[in-house]
Amino acid sequence: MRPEIILAFDTSAAHCAAALLFGDGRCLNREETMEKGQAERLLPLAQELLAEAGLGWSDLTAIAVGTGPGNFTGVRISVAAARGLSLSLGVPAIGVSRLEALAYGLPRPITVIEDARRDAVYVQTFTQAGADPAALCDLSGLAISGPVAGTGAALLGLTGAAQTVPLAEATARIAATRAGVPQPRPAPFYLRGADATPPSDPPPVILDA
Repeated sequence: MRPEIILAFDTSAAHCAAALLFGDGRCLNREETMEKGQAERLLPLAQELLAEAGLGWSDLTAIAVGTGPGNFTGVRISVAAARGLSLSLGVPAIGVSRLEALAYGLPRPITVIEDARRDAVYVQTFTQAGADPAALCDLSGLAISGPVAGTGAALLGLTGAAQTVPLAEATARIAATRAGVPQPRPAPFYLRGADATPPSDPPPVILDA
C-alpha cells in the first residue's frame, strides 16, 4: 500500500495556499498573497511543492480542498481543481470548510468569526462535542461569548486567538482524519448568494428543427 500523501489547497480569500502532508506527520507549506490570478497559479504552486518533496502527481493518495465560505471565484477555482485532480489521479477528494480549518488546533470551545464584508460575518462555534451550524450574521446586535478566532473578531472589538497551523496544512490534517471514510464530492460552501447580477436580456428562443 502506498504511503499516505495528501495535497491540500485553499484559494477562498486573497491568497493561494497549498500544503503537502505525509503519513508520518511532516508537512510542507506554501502560501502566496494575491487578490487575483489564483486560477493560473494554483497548479504550478502545487507542482513546485511536489518537486520540493521529490514527488510526482501519481504519488498522491488524496486531495484536500478548502470549500469556503469566502470569495466566490476563489472557492470555485479550488473545488474545480480538486475534482479534476481526483478524477484524473483516481484518488479521493475531501472538502474541508474554511471555518473548520481556522478552528483547527485551537482549544475548545472556540467561535470562528470571519469577515464576510457588507457589515456581516460568518460565524461558527466549535466545542468538544462538535460544531454548531455555520451562519451569516449581521454585525449589528451580534453578541459573542467565550474565546474567538478569525478575521471578523476585530470588527466586534474582540481579540481573536492566533491561528496555530497554516490554513492549507489544517485542511490537510482534517482531511487525513476522514481519508478512510467515503466522502461526498467537494462542493462550494456558500452562506450568501452570488454578488453577480443575472443578465436582464431574455434567453434565446430555441427553434424546433
